[in-house]
Amino acid sequence: MHVPFVDLKAQYRTIKDEVLAELSQVLDSMELMLGPNVRAFEAEFADYCRARHAIGVANGTDALYLALRACGVGAGDEVVTVSHSFIATAEAIVQAGAMPVYVDVDPETYTLDPAQLELAISPLTRAIIPVHLYGQMADMDPIMEVARRHGVAVIEDACQAHGAEYKGRRAGSIGDAAAFSFYMGKNLGAYGDAGAVTTNSHAIAECVRTLRDHGSTRKYHHSEMGVNSRLDELQAAFLRIKLQYLDEWNEQRRRHAQAYGSLLADLPVQLPLERLEGGHVYHLYVIQTDDRNRVRATLSD
Repeated sequence: MHVPFVDLKAQYRTIKDEVLAELSQVLDSMELMLGPNVRAFEAEFADYCRARHAIGVANGTDALYLALRACGVGAGDEVVTVSHSFIATAEAIVQAGAMPVYVDVDPETYTLDPAQLELAISPLTRAIIPVHLYGQMADMDPIMEVARRHGVAVIEDACQAHGAEYKGRRAGSIGDAAAFSFYMGKNLGAYGDAGAVTTNSHAIAECVRTLRDHGSTRKYHHSEMGVNSRLDELQAAFLRIKLQYLDEWNEQRRRHAQAYGSLLADLPVQLPLERLEGGHVYHLYVIQTDDRNRVRATLSD
């Protein structure tokens, strides 16, 4: 029996009527870019993340890039992060003109190891990007302490952590800014590409809003070099529907993870470690095994 890695059709069937109704409403209105659904989603997602601002953008990679720009990262700077992440983390750093500097991850949680962070800080360091990987947040308190001591920004890569928590605080609410991806297969996914930046800083929020629309604060007036990275009305409308179900869907993922843990408990594999103070949302359920190739071949058979 073939089991799809991500069954987007199954989820769609549960909200099909709502999606089609919103599709019709948006197309009937012909407000397709930066309209009422984008503004509403930005407010609702900021509230969900317990952040003051959310700014919709075209995708998660742009969210990282724009957050870096808004935090003042540019040519000649260094940004400390991890290599154990999707390429977009490093890609955005390079696009901003900076150099990624890597530290290793905790081998049990796969997130940035705070014990190694201090050694990676240099006079050129402008920001730190901890990656909340597979649905679990990085150990943010010691990361923030190092960042504040050295006067550098912290940008959360929350592209796999929609709804994840750390000591009661949501992903996207702790760092100077955070980047989210709403790629189709994410816990909160659009029907296409979409992303967002969250922040508690009014200045950072306004900078991202300007940069995402060609550096423009009003039509045909461009104060700086920006990009074309706007969240469209259709994706915002779909995300508003899905956001209502995100906590329920995340809880389903936790139940599935518990079931996997019980079923795999007696096998020679290392199961995911969930921090006691964390709220893992299991974007992925990742195990370690000494015989990876055989396990992979068996699962693919």
